Amino acid sequence: MSSSTGTGFLGRSSSSNSNMRGLVQFIADLRNARARELEEKRINKELANIRQKFKDGSLSGYHKKKYVCKLLYIYILGWNVDFGHLEAVNLISATKYSEKQIGYLAMTLFLHEKHELLHLVVNSIRKDLMDHNELFNCLALHAIANVGGKEMGEALSPEVHRLLISPTSKAFVKKKAALTLLRLYRKNPDIVQAQWAERIISIMDDTDLGVALSVTSLVMALAQDNTEQYKGAYVKAAARLKRILIDGEFSQDYLYYKVPCPWIQVKLLRLLQYFPPSEDSHVRSMIRESLQKILNLAVESQKNVQQNNAQNAVLFEAINLIIHLDTEHDLMKQVSQRLGRFIQSRETNVRYLGLEAMTHLAARTDTLEPIKQHQDVIIGSLKDRDISVRRKGLDLLYSMCDTSNAQQIVAELLHYLQNADFAIREEMVLKIAILTEKYATDVQWYVDISLRLIAMAGDHVSDEVWQRVTQIVTNNEELQVYAAQNILQYCKQDHCHETLVKIGAYILGEFGHLIAEERGSSPIEQFLALQGKLPACSSSTRAMILSCFIKFVNLFPEIKPQLVNVFHVYSHALDAELQQRACEFLAIASLPTDDLLRTVCDEMPPFPERESALLSRLHQKHANTSDKRTWIVGGKDANADSAELSLAKKASLRRTFSTKTGPANGGAAPAAGATNGSSSANDLAGLDMNNIGPAEAKVIKAPNLASAAHLSPGWEKGFNRLLLRADGILFEDGQIQVGVRAEYRGQMAAIILYFTNKTPAVIGSFTTTLDLDPSERANLSWDVKSMPETTIYQGAQTQQVVVFEAKRVFEKAPTVRISYLAGALQALTLKLPVVIHKFMDQAELSADDFFKRWKQIGGAPREAQRIFGLSGPKDGEREITESFIRQVLEGFRWGLLYNVDPNSKNFVGASVVHTSEGGKFGCLMRLEPNYGTQMVRLTIRATDETVPPVLLKMMEERLSQGVSIRPERYEPPTASDITESFRNIMVR
Repeated sequence: MSSSTGTGFLGRSSSSNSNMRGLVQFIADLRNARARELEEKRINKELANIRQKFKDGSLSGYHKKKYVCKLLYIYILGWNVDFGHLEAVNLISATKYSEKQIGYLAMTLFLHEKHELLHLVVNSIRKDLMDHNELFNCLALHAIANVGGKEMGEALSPEVHRLLISPTSKAFVKKKAALTLLRLYRKNPDIVQAQWAERIISIMDDTDLGVALSVTSLVMALAQDNTEQYKGAYVKAAARLKRILIDGEFSQDYLYYKVPCPWIQVKLLRLLQYFPPSEDSHVRSMIRESLQKILNLAVESQKNVQQNNAQNAVLFEAINLIIHLDTEHDLMKQVSQRLGRFIQSRETNVRYLGLEAMTHLAARTDTLEPIKQHQDVIIGSLKDRDISVRRKGLDLLYSMCDTSNAQQIVAELLHYLQNADFAIREEMVLKIAILTEKYATDVQWYVDISLRLIAMAGDHVSDEVWQRVTQIVTNNEELQVYAAQNILQYCKQDHCHETLVKIGAYILGEFGHLIAEERGSSPIEQFLALQGKLPACSSSTRAMILSCFIKFVNLFPEIKPQLVNVFHVYSHALDAELQQRACEFLAIASLPTDDLLRTVCDEMPPFPERESALLSRLHQKHANTSDKRTWIVGGKDANADSAELSLAKKASLRRTFSTKTGPANGGAAPAAGATNGSSSANDLAGLDMNNIGPAEAKVIKAPNLASAAHLSPGWEKGFNRLLLRADGILFEDGQIQVGVRAEYRGQMAAIILYFTNKTPAVIGSFTTTLDLDPSERANLSWDVKSMPETTIYQGAQTQQVVVFEAKRVFEKAPTVRISYLAGALQALTLKLPVVIHKFMDQAELSADDFFKRWKQIGGAPREAQRIFGLSGPKDGEREITESFIRQVLEGFRWGLLYNVDPNSKNFVGASVVHTSEGGKFGCLMRLEPNYGTQMVRLTIRATDETVPPVLLKMMEERLSQGVSIRPERYEPPTASDITESFRNIMVR
């Protein structure tokens, strides 16, 4: 009795509690509604008051600021304050900082880049950018960065650039200007003009590390899209990295937990990866020294978490750079050993970074053996508790796969696919499909894995995967019978995924007749297997099955009644596509003759060769990152060609399968030891059935300011003088003096360029860039042995040593671009006096030997001859004399032969041209002057036909200038300019 009462009491109590909770909630809702009503009433009252205050027009600046602040608060609460937008915009024009600050704050919150009021503030922002008040500059820069769209960027970007490069701008203004320009560039790349490149790069040498960091971020974004235009940043980054790590050029403010400037280190290391490795030994040495320092500093793990994180950030970026360079074998060995420890670390972040770096290593290295040693650990990462680590493990397995381990890796991936996260299943399916095709050496293995993959993955199989399978089967006869047998067995199952039904409809329609005589594969059994799937399939799959059935009508006349019956049923379908197909197929099947039927159902031709749809879809998953990748997930064969990076790789659809059976079938395994650079990747190509390639984008190429097309005025004087001399002044003006000293030995030349600061101030960000016409780069190479200092003090001098090698005969001389900051950016482009005749050595021949070799060489094409005289508009002031000719010939390094020519006034010479790849070429010269008519006939013969035209052209240009009748007064350089400089160089 009591028990019953207690139970009833508890039941009533539970119901009562439920009613009570509902009542409390109802009361709370009433209170919230009442509060909202009161809030709305109060806000409307306040907005009406503010609107009236603004209408009166008698508000002071302080009160305007106060009421705009109220509007900001109301706006943040979610209420509409459109009437106050214009008042906030007007506040920007205030003279007081506090009022202007609120105006800019309101503008960034109220307006967007396409707002109709935005054009009203452009002039006010421009005025603040040009103001001498740095705080006003910063407010304007903030507004541009947060709101500025294309129109505002185009109008104000020149002023932002001016603040960035101005020598009077404070460091904090330069930082904000650089980041503002970066934001504008990301919105609209056309905003940054090509001619700004050199000036922006020069600021990477700024003494303030904060400015250097901001500008490096800007240069990183620009260099990704314009590598050639910003190639000067490579040396800047290498030098700055060395100054921080080796020379210790940083303030204590930038020492983060004993790690110097980790943020700029990471950015400089990343920036170096956007360019191909430098060929200059001095630059490579600087980078190698910095990287070794980073590796040495990271030997021991630190207990401090912040220090460990900063150190690891720098270390892993350094590892990526070492892998990118792919030339530092000692460093690569250290990297391989460390990565093996990193992927087994207890820290999730370290495991993630270790797997990513090892994936990069697999994309570059020639052999995968060091990575294969950790294969079990990498496979285990697929079961890591963190999904990002599992993704990286999948990437690494995909990249490290080759013919020796393909079947094992594919089997592990298929096993893991059953329990894999939905987020990575589609990507895993794509990678398994690509690996299966790329490394398949056996018919049965390829078909078994492909169909098993589709059966397991189900809805995660993209159309590209099953379409690719049908393409491969169609294009390879040895696959067709086995594929038809297997797909029929899948279709017979009660639970068969719709994607397999699509493959079955296509393959059985094309190749079902090949297995019709086998047991269990008769025509009626093929028909029943597909017919049973019709009710549960989508409209598109039913259409494919109907197309298969019309082919069955042609192939299997014995089951025509059953097929026609299906067409009758679907001729009344509600779906227009199915109804039309069924009616058309019924009409074709009912014709009195089979001529049209055989024509319509003719065998499908092989698919044409096109780019792989699988690769395109796979790479799209990695294409939406903020920074462009310098490598792609895949082996070295996938990264060796830039075409693969741009998804334009083309290869054959034809696959060649060996007659051997793989381990899965009891046969021998594929040969081990295959390198990562095998050509098997070229076998992967496909047909993107739904994608048409994008139109070719119009690329505007920036001018190469270091080329001969942009030579500075006055370059000829020094160049022409140094054509005949080994040392002297190449160029001089009121700010800088450029001198040259050269030494030639055979095909090698050591050139010392020295630069003297003639200004009363310090020259900063001094940079030199060598360049050569692309047509000559295979003929002449150079190696920079030392770089000039970036800072040259008043009256000081710095130098650069370059070693040139003449590989073959060349015609065009190299150029050097010199840029520096002396108040503003100053730049010179000069032609270096490195020409082919400098690589000549004088030869001595007797008269008999000379004429004998002259006849042996013969005439054209090994002979070049020209008759010429003085050139230029002032011929009356210049003349050709015997001493002048002799001086030119000796300057061109001809060995003059006396008593050889019957006419004593003629000049005869012999020399040998040295090249490293072309060899040595003997050269003979005969010059016949006529001093009366001031004409010259010059004939040159050589054992190689490329030599005479080049020598003849250069000698004609020099001789046709003649010598001045009234020579200019020549003042030799002072000892401090040249003699002492050369002495210092020789001492070094």
